[in-house]
Amino acid sequence: MKFEIMRDRLLDGLNDVTKAISSKTTIPILTGIKIDVTDNGVLLTGSDADITIQTFIPAEEDGNQIINIVETGSIVLQARMFNEIVRKLPTNDVEIEVKNELQTHIRSGKTEFHLIGSDASEYPLLPEISTENRFEIPADLLKSVIRETVFAVAASESRPVLTGVNWNIENDELICVATDSHRLARRKVKLENLPNGIESVVIPGKSLNELNKILGETSNPIEITMSNQQILFKTDHVLFFSRLLEGNYPDTSRLIPNEFKTNIKLDGKTFLQAIDRASLVAREDRNNVVRFETLEDDAVKISSNSPEIGKVEEQIPVESIEGEKLVISFSAKYMMEALKAIDGQEVIIQFTGAMRPFILRSVHDDSILQLILPVRTY
Repeated sequence: MKFEIMRDRLLDGLNDVTKAISSKTTIPILTGIKIDVTDNGVLLTGSDADITIQTFIPAEEDGNQIINIVETGSIVLQARMFNEIVRKLPTNDVEIEVKNELQTHIRSGKTEFHLIGSDASEYPLLPEISTENRFEIPADLLKSVIRETVFAVAASESRPVLTGVNWNIENDELICVATDSHRLARRKVKLENLPNGIESVVIPGKSLNELNKILGETSNPIEITMSNQQILFKTDHVLFFSRLLEGNYPDTSRLIPNEFKTNIKLDGKTFLQAIDRASLVAREDRNNVVRFETLEDDAVKISSNSPEIGKVEEQIPVESIEGEKLVISFSAKYMMEALKAIDGQEVIIQFTGAMRPFILRSVHDDSILQLILPVRTY
């Protein structure tokens, strides 16, 4: 195998596939990147058995030659070392050649590295997914959906299914829900041509975070294919496979209240900044709790108290308060993350009582919903 390639294009491809590679893998060959050279271009693959990322660098693009292919073939090279070498090469022209089966020569300018590769035939095959359950979503919309939900997945593995985001298909709508049992984030998206074959999957939060780093800020469609064990996200040149989580995701729809005793409309940005200030004093070991109280004259009081540090109180004006008076305590961290997901818009917060879950949504957009459980304080 032998080819010449532009270093910056090779680095772009390596940046994508190394996101799937973990140093903790128990399968030695998965610490490597698989390089397949065909007549059409170079295919790079990285995997940790849960996530597999494959990216294709074409030999020609828009009439410009990016890769000069002398001889086709395959090799697996140690990912961290190969990535570091390519990053530090002196010129933008790189030549990679494999001789005597596994001896790999990497040349650039007057620099030459010799690496010992591994046999590509030992590298696991890509997961096979039937193309039946397929639909498309614009990349920028997919990024928003991930940003507005993935932060609410559970961090602990005690209930593995909660470390993922549940994607559910109902009546031409994709409903994405994440919960760690203390809070919940839900995003609904109307899409065309949604499949009927698979109604519900749970995608690991880690996979969605890695996918988010690869997606560009474009409206190019991302093709998504779902099966019972795997999901595939396909962009122009990248295939991103993720294993799905097993187990039944809890029915979260019954957690979301329908009737409310107190409705408060306020500016999301002002509220976020006030909670941020209050959380400076909120004691770390008490789960970062702030207290929220409705006042007369369309205002609310936010306060936090720590015996060791001191206390903070702040009143902020709100647009309107309807219903019963209320005093409630909640995690400042959860509230701030929920407000960031709604993204500084006008927010309506709806309460059903001091010890019941409450919800936040944007006044202008019903598709995002955040739910938080209050904290008992004595």
